[in-house]
Amino acid sequence: MRLAHVTGVGIGRDEDSGEDVIVVFVDRAVPRALLPAQDVVPDELEGVPVRVLAIGSVDAQDPES
Repeated sequence: MRLAHVTGVGIGRDEDSGEDVIVVFVDRAVPRALLPAQDVVPDELEGVPVRVLAIGSVDAQDPES
């Protein structure tokens, strides 16, 4: 969550292969070449593939409203 543009993480299933993946949600897609090395999302974590999904900005909402 400390990486630039990352808004959340979750688990999911790859649509093509059906394998379990870690999903990293970002506010916008940025080419790897334009990111500092410390902000690049890895291709896998502890052997589990990682998929990046651009979802736009995320805002907390008051459940009472």
